[in-house]
Amino acid sequence: MKIDEIDKGIRISDISDFCPIHTFECGQAFRWDWDGKGYIGIVKDKVIRVTTDNNDIIFENASIDDYTLLWESYFDFKTDYAAIKNILSEDSIMKEAVDYGWGIRILNQDPWETLISFIISANNGIPRIKKTILKLSALYGDPIIWDNKQFYSFPSPSKLAHAKINDLMDCGCGYRSEYIKKTAEMVFNNEIDLESLKTYTYENAYKTLLSCMGVGPKVADCVLLFSLQKGEAFPVDVWIKRIMEYFY
Repeated sequence: MKIDEIDKGIRISDISDFCPIHTFECGQAFRWDWDGKGYIGIVKDKVIRVTTDNNDIIFENASIDDYTLLWESYFDFKTDYAAIKNILSEDSIMKEAVDYGWGIRILNQDPWETLISFIISANNGIPRIKKTILKLSALYGDPIIWDNKQFYSFPSPSKLAHAKINDLMDCGCGYRSEYIKKTAEMVFNNEIDLESLKTYTYENAYKTLLSCMGVGPKVADCVLLFSLQKGEAFPVDVWIKRIMEYFY
């Protein structure tokens, strides 16, 4: 992998095992959107557009320093996905899955944002999840200006802990509004330290997350896998269950 600064950002050459559409459209993150040129994503206080140019990846509005401090970890670029896929491909069924979704990388997202996002995801569809998160961010997040457009950071625990239930309902949270507020209060009051869960065993981190209102087994595993670096987490929804029963 080679990284060069260009006029509009950085170019990553000689990269393997990364396809933006596979990574951003697989349901692990909800703040990446196709704008006709590439995928625009909002991570913490950064906004970038990810595009492809032959075999290269371009991050617009990013520097090499940004890459070192944020994007290398976020996109899990230090993990050898080729080795993982080689092991998985020893199973003929998994080989077909690997061939189909060869470019998926597990994003290392912010635990707080991931927790709230997957509470919202329960019994919900991706378009509605994204719309709700957009409304919450516009109401409670901080504005970020890029490319003459206004974006918003994800709301802080303080903002959601002090939010009114009716306002959360208006953002589309529905019955999850109470879950979001109660969980935000737990995080804001330091009843749960999400970053520290990275140091826990999988089992203990899993049990801790289940103490949050609105978090069941699948949501807990999504948070563990997509933001807390617990590779042993295995989120099971109805579709994964059916696939497992059918093939195995």
